[in-house]
Amino acid sequence: MAKEIKENLNNLKEYLKKLEYLTSSIALIQWDSMVNMPSKAIRYRSEILGYLSEKKYKMSTSKKIKQYIDFFSDLKDLDNITKRTIKKISKEYYKNKKIPKEEYKQYVIAGTISGAAWENAKINKDFEIFEPHLKKMVEYNQKFAEYWGFKENRYDALLDIYEPGITTEKLDVVFNNLKDAIVDLLNKIKDSDNSPNIEFFIGNFPRKDQEKFAKEIMYSMGYDYEYAGRIDESIHPFTTNFGNKDVRITTHYYENDFRPALFSCIHEAGHAIYEQDIPDSLQGTLLAEGASMGIHESQSRFYENIIGRSKYFWKFFYKKALEKFPQFKDISLEDFYRGINFVETSLIRTEADELTYSLHIIIRYEIEKLLINGDISVHELPSIWSKKYKDYLGVEPKNDAEGILQDIHWSDGSFGYFPSYALGNLYGAQFFNKMKKDISDIYEQVSIGNFTVIHNWLKENIHKYGSIYKPTELIKKVTGEELSEKYFIKYLNAKFKEIYKIN
Repeated sequence: MAKEIKENLNNLKEYLKKLEYLTSSIALIQWDSMVNMPSKAIRYRSEILGYLSEKKYKMSTSKKIKQYIDFFSDLKDLDNITKRTIKKISKEYYKNKKIPKEEYKQYVIAGTISGAAWENAKINKDFEIFEPHLKKMVEYNQKFAEYWGFKENRYDALLDIYEPGITTEKLDVVFNNLKDAIVDLLNKIKDSDNSPNIEFFIGNFPRKDQEKFAKEIMYSMGYDYEYAGRIDESIHPFTTNFGNKDVRITTHYYENDFRPALFSCIHEAGHAIYEQDIPDSLQGTLLAEGASMGIHESQSRFYENIIGRSKYFWKFFYKKALEKFPQFKDISLEDFYRGINFVETSLIRTEADELTYSLHIIIRYEIEKLLINGDISVHELPSIWSKKYKDYLGVEPKNDAEGILQDIHWSDGSFGYFPSYALGNLYGAQFFNKMKKDISDIYEQVSIGNFTVIHNWLKENIHKYGSIYKPTELIKKVTGEELSEKYFIKYLNAKFKEIYKIN
């Protein structure tokens, strides 16, 4: 029996490696579609993706994979990784099996065409160009949610894809508490007479200088962009990987302001480091990926904000910034630090400050729930979006590009994804609370440019596990507690009350 188990396990790993090859191939083509593809290639590229996705679908729902599931599910004395692998492929098998293969193929093709339509609509600031494509993606996801099933809320079926174990019931409580705390602090900031100056951030920042500075920071963080990654430019910054030896990021440069590209690079490098740290031993298990999108966001937003916007970080990097950008020569470190943490209600999520960012996510979360549950129509989205922005942030978009069309996520059907961004803030603050206990001089280490101590802690406590654990399990394993919004709220209050001199 032991020999049979070993043979089946080896065969299963080889089978799963082929699935991983297909996943990486699809990801590579999608990356090229966002970075290099000429516009006339859209239709043919979508057919290629449809073909490969169909092959992947067949492999993940084959009789062979079902045989492996049946064989290992009856065994009791399996190691933890094998148990988790079987659990994962079982979940994927039964989930995929419920969607007719031709329907899934058409969904992938529709998603590629929808992405191109979104880009065209955004350029032209016209939601009507994108509307029929989005309507189709919503209908697909509503149908898939019904196929998969749910207990109370249809949206939970989609949320489970990105954040296993988290439900709308849990999110409603956590997000309401977070929203109340942010609005309270935001009102105090609006009443403060100590607003930072940010005029010095607008000027001439050549693209090549921004790129050099960002690369220097990412190298210090531990992102291997030279031998195991690369940095390119796209409309919407993102990270993708084809195994832990090829993890790529993109950014978008603005030569009149160096902040968007710099902090997007730090953010995406946080994602990339996570993927590069996942051990080779998890290949062929389907566990060689992040625990969830929320845990992934905890790494990127931790590096971008908790570290990258901290005073200790800039104690080390500000002199280097002055070498690249001499226009800061008359600006003190204190004024620079306060400036990069300037709070202002805005329209664009990716450019939002650390405090108000989560409000942008909560708006999207609330809209997605209504949309997937059929409580609102796609046609109503621009007006609903505008109303929520006015109610929550006091601003209204002037056109569709800075409103309903600002994000690419819905174009490929990624409903249930947005909550991960806000959850990342919560996970990140909770992880950091534990990190500070384990590394008592962490601030001093950051101020002298020693980011290795942070990288090693994250690798040992989070990265090395890949997706062996669910996010709800991982947060408890690392911190000893279930997910809580209190650490992020405490962090925000301490930081911004000091910056804005609020009692």
